[in-house]
Amino acid sequence: MIDESIVHISSAVISASTPLLFAATGELIVERSGVLNLGVEGMMLMGAVTGFATTVTTGSPVLGILAAAAAGAALSLVFAVLTLTLMANQVATGLALTIFGIGISALLGSGFVGQPVPALPKLDIPVLSTLPVIGPVLFGQDGLVYLSVVMTAGSAWFLKRTHTGMKLRAIGESAQSAHSLGLPVIRMRYLATLYGGAAAGLGGAFLSLSYTPMWMEGMTSGRGWIALALVVFGSWRPWRVLAGAYLFGGVTILQLHAQGVVHLPAQVFSMLPYLATIAVLTAISAGPWRGRLTAPADLGKPFRPPV
Repeated sequence: MIDESIVHISSAVISASTPLLFAATGELIVERSGVLNLGVEGMMLMGAVTGFATTVTTGSPVLGILAAAAAGAALSLVFAVLTLTLMANQVATGLALTIFGIGISALLGSGFVGQPVPALPKLDIPVLSTLPVIGPVLFGQDGLVYLSVVMTAGSAWFLKRTHTGMKLRAIGESAQSAHSLGLPVIRMRYLATLYGGAAAGLGGAFLSLSYTPMWMEGMTSGRGWIALALVVFGSWRPWRVLAGAYLFGGVTILQLHAQGVVHLPAQVFSMLPYLATIAVLTAISAGPWRGRLTAPADLGKPFRPPV
């Protein structure tokens, strides 16, 4: 009985953490290029509704996942055109993108509300999946869970071990200097922004195809904002972002279980993940960890190539 409880809670934490990890890892790459996209919430919702609608229509969850990534990337392309080409303010455009994503996803998903779909199948690895406790937890998840970890590892390798990743980091630190060295600043920022949008779309697809699985208006419930905070929490480093995602996923599950033990209004427990986010960011900003906030120097600063 205890083993079953551990498996259940651990699997629930992994499921709660996966959409955060997708969105935060994608946004980390965007911010390392010097672009600040606050539209993560909107892109996650677009991924969720597009992935769900495509799966219901075609009967293929693979097509749904691909469509979700494409929808997130398409919305991020709008942001990129406005901020990188037309030089719009990144903060205002990102906020507008979130508002637009919330509205358009509600409109597109109005005909799919309450329609369930089969959850993504769990992997069944011979021998490994049957191991007590760790088997179902580590080797019995669906494919998107493993993809989120692979993308985190790939991001860490890309930023630290590849020439293109080093160029991206250089652009995020000083776009003018990078341009003077012949680096394609705008093109690389476009590609980073598209990747971040696709990753946010995958996070939304996990919510509507695995975590729930169904479509509900506003089903991200602020996860996009937590993902933005996780990038800061992780000091713009992929593995720290992964640790932060699983930490906040654990807080989310903890508040659900605490409702049966502590008799307080449910709204108080619903606030816990967001209160934890604020508390951690405040501690990092004001405490002895302040020096770890190594944001890219050109984060959010517009770049106009000299004529």
